[in-house]
Amino acid sequence: MDILALIDKFEDLIAEGKKVPLSSTVMVNEQKIYDIIDEIRAGFPDEIKQARWIVKERQEMVDEAKKDAERIVSEATARADEIASDAEVVKLAEEQASRTLDSVRDKEREIRLGAEDYADEMLANLEVNLGKLLTAVQRGRDRLQGKATEQTRA
Repeated sequence: MDILALIDKFEDLIAEGKKVPLSSTVMVNEQKIYDIIDEIRAGFPDEIKQARWIVKERQEMVDEAKKDAERIVSEATARADEIASDAEVVKLAEEQASRTLDSVRDKEREIRLGAEDYADEMLANLEVNLGKLLTAVQRGRDRLQGKATEQTRA
C-alpha cells in the first residue's frame, strides 16, 4: 500500500478514536496503530529502492553518453588520420570533429541534466512523503503521550 494512503489510514484511525470527556485525548486501538506502523515500515524499502534505482539509471545514462562521446571522438580521430595527407582536408576534418564533439558534449550535458532533474524530482517527492510520514507519526506519538499524561494524572 502507498505510504501516503497508510498515513491517511493512520489519521482516520485517530479521527475515529473515542474522545476522553473533558480533554483533547483520543483513545485508539493500539494494535491497529502498530499494524499501520508496520505497513509503513514495510513500504519504506520500496521507496528507497526506487530512489536508488533512479540514481543508478541517471549514472548509467551519463556513462552511456560519455561512451558515445568517446566513440564519436575516436571515429572522428581515425577518419582525420586517414585523410591527413591533404592539409585542406585535414583542416575540414578537424573542424567537423570539433563540431561533432561540441554536439556530443551538448547532448551529453542535456541528457545528464535531464537525468539529474528527474532524480532530484523523485528524491524531492520522497523527501516530502517522508516529511509527511514523520509529521503524522509525531502527531500520533504526541497524542499517545498526551493520553499517557492524562492517565497518570487520574
